[in-house]
Amino acid sequence: MGFCPQCGNPDPLIEMGDRVSKRAKPAESVPLSRAVSDEADRITTGWREVDRVLGGGTVRGSVLLLGGEPGVGKSTLLLQLAGAMAQQDSTVLIASAEESIQQVALRASRLGIDSDLVELTADDDVDAIVAVAQRARPDLLVIDSIQSVGVPEIPSAPGGVAQVRESAARLIRLAKTTGIIVVLVGHVTKDGGLAGPKILEHMVDVVLYLEGDPDRGFRVLRSIKNRFGATHISGMFDMRSDGLVEVDDPSKVFLQGWESDVPGTVVFPAVEGRRSVLVEVQALVTPTNQPLPRRSIRGLETARVNQVIAVLQRHADLQIQDKEVYVNVVGGWRLDEPGSDLPTALAIASSALDVPLRRLAAWGEIGLAGEVRSIPFEARRLEELNRMGLDNRIAPGAGESLRLVDALGRAGLRQDD
Repeated sequence: MGFCPQCGNPDPLIEMGDRVSKRAKPAESVPLSRAVSDEADRITTGWREVDRVLGGGTVRGSVLLLGGEPGVGKSTLLLQLAGAMAQQDSTVLIASAEESIQQVALRASRLGIDSDLVELTADDDVDAIVAVAQRARPDLLVIDSIQSVGVPEIPSAPGGVAQVRESAARLIRLAKTTGIIVVLVGHVTKDGGLAGPKILEHMVDVVLYLEGDPDRGFRVLRSIKNRFGATHISGMFDMRSDGLVEVDDPSKVFLQGWESDVPGTVVFPAVEGRRSVLVEVQALVTPTNQPLPRRSIRGLETARVNQVIAVLQRHADLQIQDKEVYVNVVGGWRLDEPGSDLPTALAIASSALDVPLRRLAAWGEIGLAGEVRSIPFEARRLEELNRMGLDNRIAPGAGESLRLVDALGRAGLRQDD
């Protein structure tokens, strides 16, 4: 063509790169029988709830990704974590690309954190942060956030797919070559997933989510992926004016203020990892003049609640198709277990029939044929219910099924009463 079609430059094209192919050095391999599996070198954080989620502490050279909605407390959690590790003589470097050093120091002062072992830097250049970390060699490096930093070689704004992938790759290389523990703070989309390329979650060793109800102070730290421990472990915190505080007895906190004599409320013994937590499931069924009744659901999977409503209408003759249905899990807790079907159904039926369930606990998975099936970890659920003194329970036995209409009858929810 004689010129560049993009910029109009008439200079000729020049081939870049080495024309001579370099032969890669063969990788080393060892037989499986001679491979030695050393116990991971863990560092305790000083927080029982965080160590529980991580499987006993952080591992040297590991990379953690922490996600959560704006304002949920990600920066506060990591700043308090840095202070706790500094009390154990561990050094921490916090690289903030979203706030100035003065802003981070102001939050640290409010949280009562003042230690020379915690250093701050405000830069959005990954190479500059890596250089500081290689010189200081901290035990923990916090990047707040991975969507706000970038590399100068890529001509795009921070937060793009190429920028996030390359920035994460350089920080992961830093962790693996130096043994520094790297924590990446990640933004989330409006759907609740981590923003940026999905490969980011595959590249890191641990993926954590910090969830909570903005209207209340409870926060839940969940482990979604953990190469060094079990997954789906949760830690409980209470957000206060002076920072996050560990919650030793989540069941007591979630059931605080529970009004069992009001229709539409029931207790579900959820299981998160090795821990059982009693949470309150609430429902409100009310008439409406709208042609399309509203379905508002918080803390439960929307499709699953709609399925429960359909089964109630088909097999229990509970006609609520012309009524608005509101379902909520108190405290901002999110339930992903299929065992939450039965308490959801009982709460909806209780509100629709205006019949209180009193101090009732229930669990079980509801099938499309109207049967209620048993779910795992029954012993853990019963142990927590016994500890909290809840003796009124409805659930199928191990290996047995229960009809939904029978469960409604046992709860006193008969429409002909």
